Parts: sequence; C-alpha cells; structure tokens
Amino acid sequence: MADLPHPLAAFIVAEIRRARGAAGMTQEAFGRGAGFSASHVSAVEGETRALTMDFIKGADRALNNAGLFERMVGKLGTPSWFLPWLDAERTATQLRCFQPSLVPGLLQTEAYARAVIRCDDTLSDDEVEKRLAHRIDRQAVLTKVNAPQFIAVIGEAVLRRAAVDFRDIMAGQIKQLTTLAERPNISVHVLPDEVSMHVGLTGPFSLARLPDHKWVGQMENQLGGVVVDRDIDVDTLVSRWETVRNEALPRRQSIDLIKEVVTSWT
Repeated sequence: MADLPHPLAAFIVAEIRRARGAAGMTQEAFGRGAGFSASHVSAVEGETRALTMDFIKGADRALNNAGLFERMVGKLGTPSWFLPWLDAERTATQLRCFQPSLVPGLLQTEAYARAVIRCDDTLSDDEVEKRLAHRIDRQAVLTKVNAPQFIAVIGEAVLRRAAVDFRDIMAGQIKQLTTLAERPNISVHVLPDEVSMHVGLTGPFSLARLPDHKWVGQMENQLGGVVVDRDIDVDTLVSRWETVRNEALPRRQSIDLIKEVVTSWT
C-alpha cells in the first residue's frame, strides 16, 4: 500500500472491512455501492492492492457514513487535499516537478527529508517520523517496475544551501541526486542563479500524466496545497513547466554542476 504509510493504510482497511461486516454487506454488495468489483474489494482487504482515495470515497458512499473514512485519513495522517495527488503520482506514466527552494520530496535522502520536516516546530518527534516514513515510502514509485519518467527542475540555490552545520546532510543529498540522475527514467536539471527572473518564481509545482494521457497538477503553499485538474489550469502549469525547463541547463551540464558544488566547499 504505497499511497499511505503502511500502518495507517492497514488500519483504514481494517476499519472498512469491519464496517462492511457490521452492515451485513458481502464484498460484492459493498463493491456495487463503492463502484468496484468484488475481486478489487477482496484485493484491497487482503492488502495485495493499494488503498486509494477513490476506494476510500467509494467506501464512504457504500456505507453511507458521511465521509467518515476520508476524514479519518486526513485526521490521522495524510492531508485529505493531498490524497488525490498520491493517487495520480502512483499511477502516472510521467512526472514533472519544479522546485526552486528544496530538493523534490521524491529525491530526498532520509536525513535531508527529516531536516526539512523538522522546520515545522509545531510537530512532535512522532509526527516528524510519521511524515518522514510516508515521504520515503512514496519514493518507491521511481524504482518500481514500469516506473514513470521523472523530470525535475531545481534552482541552483537549492544546491548551495549548505551552511557548515548542514553540510554533511547536503553532501549525502548531492551524492544521492547524482546517483538518481544517472537512472534512465530520472532527469535532474538545474536552473542557474544567473536566470534571475522567470515565471517559476511564483512557486513550486508538480505535474503527473495519467494512463489516460490527461495531466494533473499539484501546488503546495504554507497552508497546505491544492490539486489542479481543470483543463485551463493544467494548461497553465504545463506552459509554465515548459518555460522553466527551457531556462534550465541540459541534463549532463546539470549533473556536472551538482558535482562541482561539493568541491566548492573545500
């Protein structure tokens, strides 16, 4: 169950199964109400098929419980706004990410991710570790069989954000970046600092191309984020992606620059 941290996904599935039983519904009857086949329901309950946002919403419909399970997921772990993006990310054939200020989450090392998450000083140690586990779990999408093509554009400043107390973490992160960037399905491009003004300054965003060839976008902000699926909005993000991608260095030059950053510290 790659969409949610496994303990949370297993808990939600168990609660759905319990509620189905309490309602006296067979898997077939439940599936009809939820919009899934009995075999799909069986696979999710047996934890051989991923728990998705669509299934969670379907379970709420079938059991007529006013969105209980969707609220439960949002309360216990992943924000509800983010779940549709996780569905898109898991099934995407192509992924695009523009991140001007941080290494993209799918490329972060455990140490780097923990440091980023800890910037939110309202989180307890347990909450930090839960979010960290979730982020690391998501990275499996890039190494699975038939992994999507992933292209990231990052700002050069991301690489140079390495004060002395953060340098060891950043060195490990850059090593991972260069390793991942050599994989055939992953490309990392650096947007040079010399490109001082560009459309990407308005903020980071990601795009996922789904099996039906449609694109879905996702943007994060200080209060959470939003998943974008209206054609006009997606077209805007695709256009902005093309702009920032065209301003970035080619793949090989980007890898060389990433490696040069480490030598500049000595």
